[in-house]
Amino acid sequence: MEIHENKNVAEAKSGEHEQRENRAPEASTPSGEINKEAREHAKAGGKPKPRKNNLKKLRLEKMMSKAELARRAGVSTLTIDRVERGLSCRMDTKRKILEALGLKPSDRVTVFGEDE
Repeated sequence: MEIHENKNVAEAKSGEHEQRENRAPEASTPSGEINKEAREHAKAGGKPKPRKNNLKKLRLEKMMSKAELARRAGVSTLTIDRVERGLSCRMDTKRKILEALGLKPSDRVTVFGEDE
């Protein structure tokens, strides 16, 4: 009888495991809403939409390499590359880049374009 009891216990446990796997994932927000940026990201096949900016043009006018701009701004070279390709970044990163180029915060629109 012990063999049958162990078999039933194992079947019951595997059923619980299957039930846990089949549950719907919980929503990331209490209301279950996904923010606008996440929806756009999903529509684009997981790729964020690049935005036009003038960072590369201004950096080259000042005869500065990506590495030099990154060092002066205190960010990575990869970050500079991403921003130049039009990917989004934090406001603090934009401020650091502007300061590294010797520009004022009011020049933000000229460098990075209009924000949404």
